[in-house]
Amino acid sequence: MTAPARTTASAGAGTRSSTELIRAEAPVLAHNYHPLPVVVARAEGSWVEDVEGRRYLDMLAGYSALNFGHRNPVLIEAAHRQLDRLTLTSRAFHNDQLAGFAESLAALTGQDMVLPMNTGAEAVESAVKVARKWAYEVKGVEPDRATIVVAADNFHGRTTTIVSFSTDESARSGFGPFTPGFRVVPYNDLAALEAAIDETTAAVLLEPIQGEAGVVIPDDGYLAGVRELTRRAGCLFVADEIQSGLGRTGTTLAVEHESVVPDLLLLGKALGGGIVPVSAVVGRRDVLEVLRPGEHGSTFGGNPLAAAVGSAVVGLLETGEYQRRAAELGVLLRDGLTALVGRGVEGFRSRGLWAGVDIDPSIGTGREISRGLLDEGILVKDTHGSTIRLAPPLTITAEELQSALGSLEKVLAHGA
Repeated sequence: MTAPARTTASAGAGTRSSTELIRAEAPVLAHNYHPLPVVVARAEGSWVEDVEGRRYLDMLAGYSALNFGHRNPVLIEAAHRQLDRLTLTSRAFHNDQLAGFAESLAALTGQDMVLPMNTGAEAVESAVKVARKWAYEVKGVEPDRATIVVAADNFHGRTTTIVSFSTDESARSGFGPFTPGFRVVPYNDLAALEAAIDETTAAVLLEPIQGEAGVVIPDDGYLAGVRELTRRAGCLFVADEIQSGLGRTGTTLAVEHESVVPDLLLLGKALGGGIVPVSAVVGRRDVLEVLRPGEHGSTFGGNPLAAAVGSAVVGLLETGEYQRRAAELGVLLRDGLTALVGRGVEGFRSRGLWAGVDIDPSIGTGREISRGLLDEGILVKDTHGSTIRLAPPLTITAEELQSALGSLEKVLAHGA
């Protein structure tokens, strides 16, 4: 890919430069992120543009929040239409968009009921509450003794309960005391999982593919094994599909690769189409019905704007087009990365349009390679030192994807 072109129409008169805007953030924003030095001002499809008018191919897609591209016209139209009618009622009242959203999402996922929330972390927290209540009321676990089994190297969010069962010290250090009731076992280890389950186990909570860990894909049969273990033990299987779901891996849900149906599914990110935060716990009626009015809630969860956009997202997925694109272009991504193994890439893991790429440390860190790609007009993000993640919008073209792979080859050849 050639260097990103500058467009004169982008930077309006009096607009602060990227350098000025980055510098202005430091004294007024809490330092919870370490972003790459690009200031995005507008976007369309698979492309974004900074305040100076430089264009970049987005190969991260908001960690899968932008599966359908920036400003997808179908989703933008749905949002505009709803903005002109009604945006919020709170859940103190009904709204005319929520029933249709819940019906369509339940049908898409093959589940019974929907608990609408806003962010992914809220969906995880909600599932923890539901699983515990189910354990006490249905399974008969003694009060306050329920446990949930999770996997090492997980990423489910950053609230205090969730970081309590994280194994990432950067997420945990300084935030104790931690919430009890969780058991951590190695990912992709059925024997360890079985040993951790006992009569107090309410649920097993796992990512079908671990995203933040570097797109770690379990062995074939692992998810089916988890489903069988939880069924035998009489506990719930909760699948966190917040990053892996909604078309990313070439199927609507990543668990479909093993024909597994969890008891609860956690969805978010792409469910809001990159327009509004939308998340949901979707699952069996007998599980979600343990919640009664007043026991859980969210002022914005299920708001009419979110429901209208979410319904439009479900409509896009119902066609199967985006799942097919992820599967077909995923082959191109896999083949392109295979050609780079031994040429700056030590190894990679991919499924659909999602990959974790391990960079040869002698060439550079993941962040250094991400900076090099930024200079080439490609946006990616590093994780865990030497790994970069690729998760382009599912709207990306074959030509754009090949161009991005060519840029990666170029950066690796020159080194950091």
